[in-house]
Amino acid sequence: MHAYIFRAAGCGAGAIPTVTPRTADFLSVTDRWPPAPRRYVYATCGIVALSMLWYVAGLLVGAGPEILAYLPAPIASAVGAVAVAALLRKIPMDPAARQFWRLILVLEVCVALGRGIFCVQTFATYPAGPPAPLISMPLLLAGLLAAIVALCRVPLGRVDRADRWKQWLDRAVAFGGCITLFVFAVVAPLHHRPDPWSMGAVLMAGLTVVMSAIGICRVVSVPGGPVDRVAVRLVACSGLATAVYAMLNAQFGAGAATLGQAVVLPFGPLLIVLAVHRHWSAAGARTQRESWLPYLTVLAVDVPLVVTVFLPMHWPDRLVVVLAVAVTLLATARQFVAYRENRRLIRAQRESEERLRHDATHDALTGLPNRGLFRERLAAALGAEGATVVIVDLDDFRTVNESLGHEVGDDLLIAVAEELRATVGSAGLPARLGGDEFAVLVTDPEVCAEDLVARITTVLGGSLSRHRLLMHASAGIATAPAGTALDHVMRDADTALHAAKQRGKDNWVRFAAGMERPVHADAQLGAELRRGLDDGEFRVVYQPLVDLNRNLVTGVEALVRWAHPTRGMVSPADFIPVAERTGLIVPLGRFVLRETCRQAAAWLAEFGPEVVQKAGPNVSARQLHDPDFVDDVRAALADSGLPGEFLVLELTESAVLRGQQVSRALHELHGMGVRLALDDFGTGESSLSLLRAFPASIVKLDKSFVDGIELDEPGSPAAMARQAVARAVIQMAGALDLDTVAEGIENAEQAERLRQLGYSLGQGFHLAKPMSPEAVTRMLADQMPADQMPADQMPADQHHTAAA
Repeated sequence: MHAYIFRAAGCGAGAIPTVTPRTADFLSVTDRWPPAPRRYVYATCGIVALSMLWYVAGLLVGAGPEILAYLPAPIASAVGAVAVAALLRKIPMDPAARQFWRLILVLEVCVALGRGIFCVQTFATYPAGPPAPLISMPLLLAGLLAAIVALCRVPLGRVDRADRWKQWLDRAVAFGGCITLFVFAVVAPLHHRPDPWSMGAVLMAGLTVVMSAIGICRVVSVPGGPVDRVAVRLVACSGLATAVYAMLNAQFGAGAATLGQAVVLPFGPLLIVLAVHRHWSAAGARTQRESWLPYLTVLAVDVPLVVTVFLPMHWPDRLVVVLAVAVTLLATARQFVAYRENRRLIRAQRESEERLRHDATHDALTGLPNRGLFRERLAAALGAEGATVVIVDLDDFRTVNESLGHEVGDDLLIAVAEELRATVGSAGLPARLGGDEFAVLVTDPEVCAEDLVARITTVLGGSLSRHRLLMHASAGIATAPAGTALDHVMRDADTALHAAKQRGKDNWVRFAAGMERPVHADAQLGAELRRGLDDGEFRVVYQPLVDLNRNLVTGVEALVRWAHPTRGMVSPADFIPVAERTGLIVPLGRFVLRETCRQAAAWLAEFGPEVVQKAGPNVSARQLHDPDFVDDVRAALADSGLPGEFLVLELTESAVLRGQQVSRALHELHGMGVRLALDDFGTGESSLSLLRAFPASIVKLDKSFVDGIELDEPGSPAAMARQAVARAVIQMAGALDLDTVAEGIENAEQAERLRQLGYSLGQGFHLAKPMSPEAVTRMLADQMPADQMPADQMPADQHHTAAA
């Protein structure tokens, strides 16, 4: 479809801009459509009003000669032609719309000329009757044919295939109604008259009815096109004025000529002018409204049907009845189509509502009922006979997400949901509560919850998903009688799950009275932990690392302690897991990191790099996943002035195996000069590939491989077997140029045996217990040679041991 823009170059003041076809859809509606003038409407309405007043006055008082009745119609048609010409000249429009209005201009010009010539001939023969319309009739017929062509060719916009049948039914109903009225009003009276109509009257009435029928049918139930729909209807209805005049003249003769000329014919040009004004002011708006025309057509057809039934019937009357029945059947078919469409829409709406309801109550990933639906069913069960709730949590699922990616994690959750659905079957309602937490609602008292949970944990312990991952799950069971509060049951099941996790995972526990007390105590400890961080209740102690060959301190491991105002010293075994679960391990670890860097920088400045070679805080997996962790380390080093090579971050093997984010952070820290120590080596997933991929500098042998290492005779088979792991670690570290530290040395025999195996650094209570910074300072001062110690710190006696 072409668009149009104004070409105003070269136009003077008041000049009318011309239009050139361009693809210029950027023009606004107000730019393309100047305001519609109303003078043409006022002029035509004035002509029609004066003509009707003159006719009424003539009937009442006999005012004026009847010949004046022939003047309004040609004058009104001339005004209509001027209005159409102005529309074509001033309004940019689509080529198809322009062609339509050009044909309507031909209609108005032909009608104005034809009626004007007939008016002149009538004046010339007055007071005799009007002459035969030998010249005006061809002009009128040519105009009507032009209008019919315009209405047939006007484009009315695109419709989809679903609406096409409705449109054809609507058009068939409208066209059938017009033909029925034509037969009733024209054909039947013509058949009943003793003297037939003239051929001109028949042609005039037939063409105008066809013109109106085509125009009305063309604009039934369409979305609109380049020509306004209402304007097309007004143009189509304008022909009815000529049809009515032709029928009056043919039926009643010259006696109806004055009525037709003065009252009926001027309405045709008036409708044309109204159509012009409508198209002009519509501003290209395209609206689609439901068409009432088929139903109005049925009502209109019922009138001749009723009249015909009470009159003697001839073949035209029977034709009216047949056509009326046909129109009614078509309207019924149209109504049936509408009924089918309404049913389809209602069905689609119900399906949409069902989908929305399903989406609102089911998990999008697994398709299982979500927490909301689970709680709704649980509430209903507790209101009836009671229920059992099983909460299932995947062990270490976060490791899968962090090491293999969320896509693999999603596949695993889907596989777990499928296994859960298949295992539970009709015994209960499986649901996903969120994350890696699932639940099963059991309402049948005949179902043994313990057996069901055993089957679930067994199935989930196998290889799952297309990635064949081995997983384990923990579960908590809680049973409640009818009337129990919903949140109480869920809390009991959560408590049982927590107890199962504490017993080593891959386990299940049924809730028992009193089991909630440790959980509540744990929650209370978490709240106090947050307060303790804010109030500065935590302090850092240091356990020295000792050179086993020289018995000298060369570094320290930083450990955190909590001096609770009412509990006293809280064990790290109690508060570190709580800090991990609550996320407080991140700010707590940040505090330990900054304090360690500050204290190590002070020792380095006081004793030199030969004495203080390393200071290492422990780092949890949660800290490594903190996106600000690397920046925290960088800031701690910068604020304290400690060189990066003196900081050793101690990491567990499980923390290292946590995906790309952790790997990037570790390599970035290594690039800063920070050394990384692999703590508790040998207890987890230790492998040569881990040491090659991980930028470690130090390997710390776990205490479990140190315990009992001194019990067997050196060189005996039992000693060789007990020392195998320790020997393998030292050999592997030597091959990779890594330092080694033996942890958990409890006596001198263990220290000596490890020294013989090649371990040069050790750590344990035998060598030195964790101590305050002041105690470490005294120990470092004691082991310094007298000639290197500052004068103000020279002790009375030098001790070169590292006794605690």
